[in-house]
Amino acid sequence: MLGHLGINVPDLVAAKAYYDDLMPMLGFTTFFEADDEFSYRPADGKPGAFIFFYPSAEESDFSRHRTGLQHLAFMVASRSAVRAVHEWALDRSAEIIHAPQEFPRYPPPYYASFWLDPFGVMLEAVCHHDLD
Repeated sequence: MLGHLGINVPDLVAAKAYYDDLMPMLGFTTFFEADDEFSYRPADGKPGAFIFFYPSAEESDFSRHRTGLQHLAFMVASRSAVRAVHEWALDRSAEIIHAPQEFPRYPPPYYASFWLDPFGVMLEAVCHHDLD
């Protein structure tokens, strides 16, 4: 099992505001926060990877098309949760890569939405159930 991920961002304050609002919708809660980092863990003692955010030490633009991180996928409990996260992203004028839909090329059931965070990191909310 993956223990944790670390992500560098160009604006730690903006990232914290964005992710503090988003992560509870994806089943995460704050793990800890400091002046130079913040992090989340799966809520309610559930197993899963922790996610840490750090300030970038070097200025550069993120691209999911270069070598490195391509996207982060968060499993949610229902298709309605996928749609709720999608609406949340729309409300923040996020660039939507894929609106909520089934992806038949992946083992079913696979219902997901993809969007970009303010720094260009592609995020996914995915439900592996037929539950609405």
